[in-house]
Amino acid sequence: MSQAAQPTDRSPDSSADFVAIQRDPRFQKLRRRHRSFVFPLAIIFLLWYFLYVLLADYAHDFMSIKVAGSINLGLIFGLLQFVTTFGITTWYVMYSNRKLDPLAVEIREEIEGQSAEGSDLEGAR
Repeated sequence: MSQAAQPTDRSPDSSADFVAIQRDPRFQKLRRRHRSFVFPLAIIFLLWYFLYVLLADYAHDFMSIKVAGSINLGLIFGLLQFVTTFGITTWYVMYSNRKLDPLAVEIREEIEGQSAEGSDLEGAR
């Protein structure tokens, strides 16, 4: 039997009302918090990345300035791309643990509680 044809455990009556969830002020707050962190940071990182690419392509003399031995600015800027990526990831995880996850857990637990209550009511009929 194909996966699409397999029956699911959820009946239509016990599924969550996703439109109502999206209208919930807590969900909107969660989305707003997520977007206000992710979008500006993504834009800043992309600008930093494209600056690096443009400098590497058009500012050869600047990027080839020796800093120590055979280490030049181009190499340092390239390595800073990795440092920036790990820094942003760490910052996002800390932000998510502090600001996003508690609200998401609260919403999820309420949804799962309502689904469980709905299935309990079905079993009682």
